[in-house]
Amino acid sequence: MSYYSRHLFFCINERENGEQCCSQFNSIALRGYAKRRCKELDIYGQGQVRINTAGCLNRCAEGPVLVVYPEAVWYTYIDESDIEEIIQEHLIKGQVVERLKI
Repeated sequence: MSYYSRHLFFCINERENGEQCCSQFNSIALRGYAKRRCKELDIYGQGQVRINTAGCLNRCAEGPVLVVYPEAVWYTYIDESDIEEIIQEHLIKGQVVERLKI
């Protein structure tokens, strides 16, 4: 068994040249929200969920992006309600959130 059941990698890349990047879409704060919520829901830690920071995931035009492993499901999101839906549906119920999938 893996140390964690799922890893969420949030791209928080910031481009200095002004090109589109995930940090322009509040990805740092929304990563923090996901981590807080997973802790509040007691699904964070060994054997459960880990929230990770990632550099550029090379899907900038679809950003902001996060990917959930081991399923390798890629999501885009806008706000806390989208992150909450990913937590509730994917992490807790095991259902992919099709409307946010990229």
